[in-house]
Amino acid sequence: MDSAVLLDLLGNENRRRILRLLARKPCYVTEISEYLGVSPKAVIDHLQKLEEAGLVESHTDEQRRKYFHISRNLRLEVSVSPYGFGTKSAYPASASLDMDGQCRHVSLDAPGTADDEVDDLAEAFDRLQTLEDELSLAQRWVYGRITEVLDRLTDHLGVDADSRFHAEVLAAVATGARTTEEVAEAADASPNAVRGALNTLADRGLVGRMDGEWRLQ
Repeated sequence: MDSAVLLDLLGNENRRRILRLLARKPCYVTEISEYLGVSPKAVIDHLQKLEEAGLVESHTDEQRRKYFHISRNLRLEVSVSPYGFGTKSAYPASASLDMDGQCRHVSLDAPGTADDEVDDLAEAFDRLQTLEDELSLAQRWVYGRITEVLDRLTDHLGVDADSRFHAEVLAAVATGARTTEEVAEAADASPNAVRGALNTLADRGLVGRMDGEWRLQ
C-alpha cells in the first residue's frame, strides 16, 4: 500500500490504539469497544478501514465470535528535515534473502532461526532485538550526518538552491558519471534538471567540464 495512504490511515488515534491492542492479542469488537471507550459501531468502522488496507483480518471461533488480529508485518518510516519530507513503507524480506554482500556499509551478524529449540529461539530473539536497536541508532546517526553535509553544501550554494538534489548530482559525478545523461541516470532525474544543477555547481566552482566530461573541481 502507498505510504501516504497508510500515513493518513494511521493518523487516527483510535486506529493506532486498536493496532496496539491487537499486537498483544486477537480481540472481538466488544473488547475493543470497551478498551477504547467508543461505540461498537465506531470500532467496526475503524476495523473495516484497517481490513481494507490489509493491516487487519479476522477469524471466527467455535462460538461464532469474530476475532480480529494483525495480518502482516509492516514498517512505516517518516522522514522530516529542512531538506526533504518523505514516507516509506516496507514489508519484511523473505527469510531466504541472503544478506551477504547486500550491505556495503553495515556488518550484520544476525542469528539464524531454523532450530526450533526454545533456548536457541530465545537467544536468537535477544540478539535480533539488540541488532534492531543498533540499526535504529545507526539510522539516527546517518540522518544527522546527512543534514550536516547538506548544511555545509548550502553554505557553498546559497539558501535558494535545492541542496539535496545538488548533493545527488555531485555524488553522481564523484562516483564516475561524466556526461549529463550519465548523471541524470544516476540521480534518477531529467537531463534538463541535471543540466541546470551542473551549471549551478560549475558557477560555484564545485564541478568543471573538460573535453565534454564533468568532474569535481
